[in-house]
Amino acid sequence: MKNSQIYCERRERFLAKLGGGAAIIPASIFVTHHADCEYPFRQNSDFWYLTGFDEPDAVALFLPHRQKGERYILFVRPKEAVAEIWNGFRWGVQGVLDHFGVDVAHPLDEFSERISEYLIGAESIFFRIGKHPKVEKLVLQIFSQFLDRSSRGGKFPMQLNSPCSILHELRLRKDSWEILRMKEAARISSLAHELAREKTCPGMNEREIQATIEKFFLDQGARGSAYGSIVAGGQNACTLHYTSNNSLLEDGDLLLIDAGCSLDDYYNADITRTFPINGKFNGEQRALYEIVLAAQNAAIASVLPGRNTEQVHLCAVKTLVEGLIEIGLLKGSVDYLVEKGLYRHLYMHRTGHWLGLDVHDVGAYRLGEYPVPLEPGMVLTVEPGLYVNDFLPVPEGQPEIDERWKGIGIRIEDDVLVTNETANVLSCNALKSVDDMEK
Repeated sequence: MKNSQIYCERRERFLAKLGGGAAIIPASIFVTHHADCEYPFRQNSDFWYLTGFDEPDAVALFLPHRQKGERYILFVRPKEAVAEIWNGFRWGVQGVLDHFGVDVAHPLDEFSERISEYLIGAESIFFRIGKHPKVEKLVLQIFSQFLDRSSRGGKFPMQLNSPCSILHELRLRKDSWEILRMKEAARISSLAHELAREKTCPGMNEREIQATIEKFFLDQGARGSAYGSIVAGGQNACTLHYTSNNSLLEDGDLLLIDAGCSLDDYYNADITRTFPINGKFNGEQRALYEIVLAAQNAAIASVLPGRNTEQVHLCAVKTLVEGLIEIGLLKGSVDYLVEKGLYRHLYMHRTGHWLGLDVHDVGAYRLGEYPVPLEPGMVLTVEPGLYVNDFLPVPEGQPEIDERWKGIGIRIEDDVLVTNETANVLSCNALKSVDDMEK
């Protein structure tokens, strides 16, 4: 199936769910980094999901109330030689008509004069408030005019809704093409982790490992890193979002690497591995690593249709707590410690998140009081960890932490596809057994 057909099918599903409403989905814009330099462009994931069009400033309209051949409208930057010399190729109006499956295309500067006409006859407007200020100002102005005109007759949109609940439900359940792309992102990222572990030795700088990983991403044809790579030696691993990556790797410490690539179509991987820099765990490191690995294996085994992310998290937490009681870092019953959260000075984050076009991908975890059940096609990370340090106080009644444990940070993270049977670990090519972590 060609890519154009994939986007066409997504649009048809989206249009069907809009009912009589009209949706306005803007692309991302360029964002200034400093002075007149801009960050590398990154397309709005919702816009990309429906269009596959990777240029800034565009606006897509989805109009199920219009006749066939007028339901997918795209406003784009026109071809312009001078602008393209400075900032690169543009498809222009004719280009998107020829290559992106649009029904009608217009130059972007005609959006303000045409938008009102396209919305007449719709029952409501679907537009995300608070994210696209330039387009939002115009949408709200037109919506206000429709409200004023409604008393004089005619069919005008009387409601303004967010498209997020519709779009994000669609994006939460990955189709076969998306799964293939996420497998590829996980494959590249897994091999990068293996390469990094092979090259790591005492005396290197964290940045050398970061460079090894990110070069491999680019060599394999990925767009680059899906997020700021975390390469954290020793105590640095106890900072969850450590990205300085500029310390020397010390003999006897562990190295935590949290890194994944993003493909040219924005599908991502998110993998974490922790291993001894000198190739051998000491006793405390090994004990904690085995606890985290057991928790992750148990949590992955619980990723089944009908379960939910809260149950996956609870499974990991209980296994962690059991292990921490056994080695003397916690005391009491498992259920009591879990209920009261008395483990949180050692494990303070959730066990995973949705993964897809965004690293922390869209989709509800709960609908009101009810957790969203896992279904085949959903992809989530499973990433328990332990972080032993003095950052957070030890809860009253719990054992003080002996110095021999402090400064050890461990996380193990995989990308997991929900299937009709057992969970499918997409990142399985990144090894993680105790024996494999030692060299």
